[in-house]
Amino acid sequence: MHLLVIEDNPDLVANIYDFFEAKGDTVDAAYDAITGMKFALEQDYDAVILDLMLPGGDGLDLCGRLREAGYEVPVLMLTARDTVEERLEGFAAGTDDYLIKPFSLQELAARVDALVRRYRRVNVRRRLKVADLSYDPDTLRVTRGERVIKLPPIPLKILDMLLRQSPRVVPREEIERAIWGDSPPDSDALRAHVHLLRSALDGGESIPLLRTVRGVGYQLMDPNAP
Repeated sequence: MHLLVIEDNPDLVANIYDFFEAKGDTVDAAYDAITGMKFALEQDYDAVILDLMLPGGDGLDLCGRLREAGYEVPVLMLTARDTVEERLEGFAAGTDDYLIKPFSLQELAARVDALVRRYRRVNVRRRLKVADLSYDPDTLRVTRGERVIKLPPIPLKILDMLLRQSPRVVPREEIERAIWGDSPPDSDALRAHVHLLRSALDGGESIPLLRTVRGVGYQLMDPNAP
């Protein structure tokens, strides 16, 4: 798993880091709300472990802003507060689970594992994937490996179409009709959008996924797939 810990106690972060790294997981740490928000939106995580009290803003506000931005990754809140009202506030802000300090790292790991399993079961049917490229049509989030890819609307529509029909070669005319209807622009318009899409997806990657089939159209496929 790839986890984000947003917590301002360096000793607790170190303990969490050592425990999960020993299990083979990867952990990133942010020590304030602003950095935590930036990490969450720029990286692809399996779960977020979020402290309630943070420099630069509290965990409830941060969780609420993430949910407003369409962020669906499960969030486990750490807190020393243990009243029903405070837990209800957390759930209203979008928290998936609570863990009261002090806690055992074994229980933290068990709760995180349960959240990630549940999230993956719900989302596995919605996400479109080819090799290490993933697209969530609900949140419009595109990732390749751990790299988050930002796309303008038209390249994003092309990506959606190619992913849904992969590994089929999709004719140019079919893509143009899906995007522009019966009034496509000049013939170079689609080529320009595909060029932008290819640069975003395959730029710097050792294995290209987007192919041009001359005289026909475009294909998105894993060249290593059987």
